[in-house]
Amino acid sequence: MAELARLHVDGRRVAEYADGAELEEVLAPRPHLHPVRTLGGRPVTDAVPTEHRWHLGLSVALQDVDGRNFWGGRSYLRGRGYTWRADHGRIEHAGFDARDDAGFTERLRWVGPDGELLLTERRTVRARPVPNGWELELTTELANATDRALELGSPATNGRTGAGYGGLFWRLPPAHDPRVRTPDATGEPDVHGRTAPWLLWTELGAEPFSLALTGADAATRADPWFVRVEGYPGIGSQLAAERPVPVPVGGVVARGLRALVADGVLDRAAVEDWARLRRPDDRSADAAVPYPPR
Repeated sequence: MAELARLHVDGRRVAEYADGAELEEVLAPRPHLHPVRTLGGRPVTDAVPTEHRWHLGLSVALQDVDGRNFWGGRSYLRGRGYTWRADHGRIEHAGFDARDDAGFTERLRWVGPDGELLLTERRTVRARPVPNGWELELTTELANATDRALELGSPATNGRTGAGYGGLFWRLPPAHDPRVRTPDATGEPDVHGRTAPWLLWTELGAEPFSLALTGADAATRADPWFVRVEGYPGIGSQLAAERPVPVPVGGVVARGLRALVADGVLDRAAVEDWARLRRPDDRSADAAVPYPPR
């Protein structure tokens, strides 16, 4: 896969961004971040794993956009379950508006299997140093490119309760001794499907690392978390957890995540201090703690 960009923090390469264009159609080809690494070089993403080959590092993906699959694999159909269909779209890199060692702003096209342009996207990715590690921020704006209203859905909106995956999704590397928690809950059954100001994944194995996520905006913070530990290691936010998200003609849906990537094991206090940090361009009242100076 062709490399579109690299991210650096304090002179260290921490992530690569691939276009994904050469992937098989059934994997819903799309740009994605992989590998993402800690400052110490520990990989914290996986791509094309054996059991879910359509999982691609950190990416933006949806299983149902107006009946087209931009997630990959089988589509969940009401009354039929997971079904193989020739419905896979692809997300195409259409150019950069800005790019440097710390990130980029990109234009993308969401094209259906019949060649129809359904969505255009503006995606911004930034990397910056923070206490205990570095922060990766990804924001996306999905705009309706058709002359009709669209709906963004998930297996949950098509009948599979609790499977509202889609939106911002992070596939983790093989887990050996993982823990997942929010401020008020611990473990997959209690964290999955609930909203919380932050989520912390910790790998306690031979090469420990911590990955904390928080919504970059109020809309994302209102989305429930998606968590898988037992079946495979993956976390993200659920854009369409229960009901499809409408995108009217000319409409835009925006979401964003901030992620703290750290070597070793972080405690609750470190995560809460980080989650309160204000982005350099954030003027909101609920983000009152400034980023540390470079």
